[in-house]
Amino acid sequence: MKIIDIRTRCVAIPLNAQLRHNTGVHPGYFLRTILEVITDEGIVGLGEVGGGDQRGALQKLKPRIVGEDPFHLEKIKLKVLRSIYYMSNARLYAAIEMACLDIQGKVLNRPMSDLLGGRVRDEVPFIAYLFWRYDRPGGGGTTSRHDETAEDLADFCVELHETLGVKSMKLKAGVKAPREEVRVLELCREKLGEDFGLRIDPNGLWSVQTAVQMGHRLEHLNLEYFEDPSWGLEGNAAVRKQIRIPVATNMYPARFDDLAPAIRMGSVDIVLTDLHYWEGPRGVKDLAAVCNTFNLGVAMHSGAEFGIELAAMIHTASTIPQMNFAGDAHYHYLTDDIIQGGLMKYENGCIKVPLGPGLGVSLDEDKMKHYEKYYEEKGDYYARFHQDPYRPDWYPTVGGM
Repeated sequence: MKIIDIRTRCVAIPLNAQLRHNTGVHPGYFLRTILEVITDEGIVGLGEVGGGDQRGALQKLKPRIVGEDPFHLEKIKLKVLRSIYYMSNARLYAAIEMACLDIQGKVLNRPMSDLLGGRVRDEVPFIAYLFWRYDRPGGGGTTSRHDETAEDLADFCVELHETLGVKSMKLKAGVKAPREEVRVLELCREKLGEDFGLRIDPNGLWSVQTAVQMGHRLEHLNLEYFEDPSWGLEGNAAVRKQIRIPVATNMYPARFDDLAPAIRMGSVDIVLTDLHYWEGPRGVKDLAAVCNTFNLGVAMHSGAEFGIELAAMIHTASTIPQMNFAGDAHYHYLTDDIIQGGLMKYENGCIKVPLGPGLGVSLDEDKMKHYEKYYEEKGDYYARFHQDPYRPDWYPTVGGM
């Protein structure tokens, strides 16, 4: 079996709100590049990557993988991962590996999880991922169109707990004043009880001093973890030494090059896996093995994925015994999906591992065409990612809060 072609398409799907973060705003839609790897036997594998329009970047890699056997992932990885000696194509390689594993599963008539060692759980729990929202559902009249106070987000968390069954939350912080964001967690603990999982993630925005002050205020809430409280390996290490909350990261380290320094420096207790940062599903398994060796926890990062990548994430997470934290997911903000059957279903806060061969999901061509047109209308928002439509003079800062 040989790879004979790849096809790349960009799609955008509307969200139910605009999502704020400390470097800008997701402007009411997510966009992804969808990859199809085509073999000489007519089997097509699916992959997905974010970060804007990646069609050109993936097509540049086509000569490196055409003619290769999709089972020979080590060779493909060597040819793709570093096309320039000091730069990594980890994000793009992950989409290719995803597609090749999808092909392998279809050839063998086995789910992707079986190719990664076999699942140890049949469903994966997810969190209520809380963002400060613009143009939220139900706004208008005497109700603000936007989330303004800690009460707004605490009520939203209760709503997600009741509608999705989720049993943990994470606040994407670094938008409002730190004390107001801490108050969100205080209210969630009050409303949802001692067994509900709490997390907060300023994405490295807070200074060490602010992170330590907020950490001390949060300690009595028994958080699952405090994610990227300050900037860099040094910042996280400095905060970790002064608070009694586990420190997690999806930023430092977010690649194998930085993993050893992070462990030596004591920067982190829990590492969030990501298929694109950590070189595909098999790379995530390598990461989990290192974390297990050094007694680090393992959780799962979300990168605003659609159903193809979410399926790959679920397959991968299902095979990692020590992944005891509910996974991140932006998925409940999507209004639709590009896979057959539409959005995957939450059941008691979990999504089941797809059972079909490979990824276990297929593209819905009608929806692909529809959301390709939607992308063409909306465009690549990463060109204006660091903007805020309601604050035209705003720009992101780091370490000042």
